[in-house]
Amino acid sequence: MHQIEPQNLLQLPNWKCTLGCPILDRLLDGGIPCNSVTEIVAESGSGKTQLCLQLLLSAQIPLSRGGLGAASIYIHSEFPFPSRRLKQISLSLLSSSSNNPLDRIFVQGALTPEELLVLLDRAEYLISGSANDSFPIKLIVIDSIAALFRSEFDNTPTDLKRRSSLFFKIAAKLKLLARKFNLAVVVSNQVTDLVGSGDGANSLRVGNYGALYSSGRRVCPALGLSWASCVNSRVFLSRTDEVVNTGGEGEEIVQTRRKMQVVFAPHLPESSCEFVILREGVFGVNF
Repeated sequence: MHQIEPQNLLQLPNWKCTLGCPILDRLLDGGIPCNSVTEIVAESGSGKTQLCLQLLLSAQIPLSRGGLGAASIYIHSEFPFPSRRLKQISLSLLSSSSNNPLDRIFVQGALTPEELLVLLDRAEYLISGSANDSFPIKLIVIDSIAALFRSEFDNTPTDLKRRSSLFFKIAAKLKLLARKFNLAVVVSNQVTDLVGSGDGANSLRVGNYGALYSSGRRVCPALGLSWASCVNSRVFLSRTDEVVNTGGEGEEIVQTRRKMQVVFAPHLPESSCEFVILREGVFGVNF
């Protein structure tokens, strides 16, 4: 079994992958770091899958423009795979490319944590074999980790122990691949509602914020503190629906505002910015 070793990201090579937007890149000090595991946490409809798809494409941008000049691996646990949306974003982000950008993305589905571990073993051979290609693999995206643990485990000591063991095996493998091949690794995660006073394990502060809110609800990242210790950085996407105008006959016009927040990262301060989701992709907003 691979052991998770402490890492000082401040001493690692400073290669980063652009998010395809200068404002979002500025928030993350250049983008998603290599040699590291970055988690994107959000409730459904906040934009985490959209951002994951955009990263698959922005990884192909040349190094001189902030990308990795590389191919990527996308492992999805939510079905079906959003191929139409990926193609739509590619027409905007990589419109000048003479090759089909979708040919540089390796896609595979997984239904269980064990399937994911098998795929990561296969990915190691694939990444190693691509090292001398003009577009080597430099990005792994898993969307989402929480869905793999959705229904397989009960709230018993035995199942909780098994679940934590799988967390650590997955995290160790991801960090091994990131370090061995200088990859950027991105894992999306879901949220759960935090009910009551928030006493207990979920009330412990993890990162820059004592509480996280989305859609007017207090939420916390799924999978708890065991999983939180497995990632190097955590970014939280939230959404808020606001009534901005009342149309004719009492019709309400609702606007959705979205925010990206750095929950914790060894190389980033507490910071946030708003963003929008357009046909062309995900973009930060300046005010």
